[in-house]
Amino acid sequence: MPQNFRSAVHLFFFDSEGRTLLSLRRNTGYMDDWYSVVAGHLEPGETVVQAGLREAREEVGATLKLEDIEVVGVMHRKDGEERIDFFARVHAWDGELTNMEPEKCVHIAWFEPEILPEKTVPYIRQAFYNFFQKRWFDTFGWDPRA
Repeated sequence: MPQNFRSAVHLFFFDSEGRTLLSLRRNTGYMDDWYSVVAGHLEPGETVVQAGLREAREEVGATLKLEDIEVVGVMHRKDGEERIDFFARVHAWDGELTNMEPEKCVHIAWFEPEILPEKTVPYIRQAFYNFFQKRWFDTFGWDPRA
């Protein structure tokens, strides 16, 4: 039987001081009141990079070019259902980053990636660790005894 996994792209924005952009989730039904990164599910017929371009524009008003996004990691995650998450570093953007989805996000703010807020979504915290360790693939949420 074929498997269908939900896939998402998560964007790592860094400012000139090396801080990363996080958003405080609200009214999403998943990890509300926790920090995460700009992210979203891939739509049918959309590549990972195309989804990243769209999510950056929708969530924070950033205009990106294809060459501005570098996929830096993949995570096979089990969170109720199986998911495939792609993580991408944003190297450049046009426009001032602004919270474009106040109904789903309390605010956006810059944080030191080594000192993320306590309430950072756990797999996002792990993805940052992987990024800085240059670990391109990981699993998350699986029973380690399996």
